[in-house]
Amino acid sequence: MFGIGDKILYPMHGAGVIVRIEESEILGQEKSYYVLKISGRDIKIMIPVENSERIGLRPVVSKEEALGALDVLKEKPTAMPANWNRRYRENTDKLKSGRIDQVAEVVRNLSRADRRRKLSAVETKMLGNARQILISELVLAGEMSAEEAAALVEQAVRG
Repeated sequence: MFGIGDKILYPMHGAGVIVRIEESEILGQEKSYYVLKISGRDIKIMIPVENSERIGLRPVVSKEEALGALDVLKEKPTAMPANWNRRYRENTDKLKSGRIDQVAEVVRNLSRADRRRKLSAVETKMLGNARQILISELVLAGEMSAEEAAALVEQAVRG
């Protein structure tokens, strides 16, 4: 169980801070919810406490692990399926994993692919989401601004 003030990652949404834990009745059921303020975005998300493990909520990585993700961005891209549907599913699975290295792989591979050929609208959106997830965790783990984190990501992706 997490507490107020804990920095956590919500896969597919990004890293944030639990601002409160509240009881709410939704669809006729009273449940406890984490209220998460996502880093760098003006949104708050309510996550059922009882589902937190199933959906992959985890503590934000250490500063060292976060900065290690920048090394992943510098590596050569991994081979991606030629079929866009299969590629999309693979990348979605990596984002759902919640692992910072997997998110960094998606950012790296799609960024490099975008340089070779224009990405589809769906993959462009996925790249933007993956970047936001990575940046939000860098902000909280590395104690830096969103602008600093975005600059580090961009510099690392360029190689």
